[in-house]
Amino acid sequence: MSDIAAILVTLGPKLAQHVLLAGSALALGIIIALPLAVWASRSASVARVALTFASLVQTIPALALLALFFPLLLSLRAIFGEGLPTLGFLPALLALALYALLPILRNAVTAREHMAAGVLEAADGVGMTPAQKLRWVEAPLAAPYIMAGIRTAAVWTIGAATLSTTVGQPSLGDPIFAGLQTQNWALVLAGCIASAGLAIVADLLLGTVERGFRSRDRRHSRWMVRGGLLLLALGVAAALWSMRDRSDEGAAVIGAKNFSEQYILARLIGQRLEEAGYAVRYREGLGSAVIHRALASGNVDLAVDYTGTLWTNELQREDMAGRDAMFETIREWEERETGIHVLGRLGFENAYAFAMRRDVADRLGIETLDDLAREAPRLTIGGDIEFFERPEWRAVRQAYGLGFAEQRSFQATFMYDALAAGEADVISAYTSDGRIAADDLVVLEDPRGALPTYDAILMLAPGISEDEDLLRVLRPLLGQIDVAAMRRANHAVDRAENKRSPAEAARMLAREITR
Repeated sequence: MSDIAAILVTLGPKLAQHVLLAGSALALGIIIALPLAVWASRSASVARVALTFASLVQTIPALALLALFFPLLLSLRAIFGEGLPTLGFLPALLALALYALLPILRNAVTAREHMAAGVLEAADGVGMTPAQKLRWVEAPLAAPYIMAGIRTAAVWTIGAATLSTTVGQPSLGDPIFAGLQTQNWALVLAGCIASAGLAIVADLLLGTVERGFRSRDRRHSRWMVRGGLLLLALGVAAALWSMRDRSDEGAAVIGAKNFSEQYILARLIGQRLEEAGYAVRYREGLGSAVIHRALASGNVDLAVDYTGTLWTNELQREDMAGRDAMFETIREWEERETGIHVLGRLGFENAYAFAMRRDVADRLGIETLDDLAREAPRLTIGGDIEFFERPEWRAVRQAYGLGFAEQRSFQATFMYDALAAGEADVISAYTSDGRIAADDLVVLEDPRGALPTYDAILMLAPGISEDEDLLRVLRPLLGQIDVAAMRRANHAVDRAENKRSPAEAARMLAREITR
């Protein structure tokens, strides 16, 4: 518990970002939902369309909805210009506002449908205009039900906002995602406790406002409504105040994907830049496609990627090329097509490789992917969340005729746990992962060369490569990290008895490469 408490104390900036995002999304949802509800109350066809759309949005997983806004904004950026942000707050805001829409809209429409007909007829009878009837009759009667919908939307939005990490928006999802990847359960619990606590506080304050609307004592009602809204406003104001000096402006923004090695390398680069006097910010937990587009658009300044990933995902190449030829082709393509500057290779490769428990591989006599193809119809394969949609999987399956009895996807950390527990017989491991040696796994040979090379390369966004001082800081990293050192750093974060944070592992790695 002391570890969790210590982590909670450090989550202030993440909490502030979370409050601002969730509060803004909820406010935008209310701004959209209430006028739409008024329109829907006057037209049955509008009500059907609006509620169907809002219900349809709810069927889309929040993670997918967040991710879909990134390419949408990227397309709009080509029309409206470079000033349109495509990563971080804006896509998260739009996705979460849509997610908040349904409970507010449904409660507002339902409240209007169930109003006593006599009350509405009396309003018409005394000569009220539609605007007067809305203000003095419909709105007060519907307010308690609308507030109940807003309470539900607030809890949903605060929970879904933890997923905004995937599009580069800082939130309480950052410690949750980082903790899941590194098996730091104190970090996961701290993020969950902070998010749940925020949801409870917001629900209590909104509940006070709702009870105020329901109260028949007008004076008591007024104080409850105003008090609840004031406390909510103070909470958002406090979040804004705490963020006053936390903008990314003027800082080098380092992007990282959602696994330990990326967290470590991001911290290694960031620590070198900070020592040289640069301000640094991190955007972590990004997917492969998102991080590349973020670099090309300048939302991220620096990131480490892998030649095989770029070869298949961005260049759409399925042929094999030698290590040097692949690197040069990628470097030239990036400069020509995206403006991204490939500074160089870090010195190690983190390739996909198929791994098995040694006892299982020995029992089945499997040493190569050809051997695996023979036994595959009786085995279960596990992969990371994106592996089975990647061209590498299609290439390997085609080259060896692989057909498994069952195919399962896992978050990268749990993929290794699934192999150890027998939930999978073979996994798509990573060659620089310290868990291969720690778990005594057998890496199967690829005699047909179906898998491309995956040299780790340092990439810079367009424009930042013109900063010669920054380049002088980064160039000493090139070619200096061998796979053994990277495995040790990864293992220190993932499995060591004395677990280290990514920042500590980065300092350990820095000491190794400066010997």
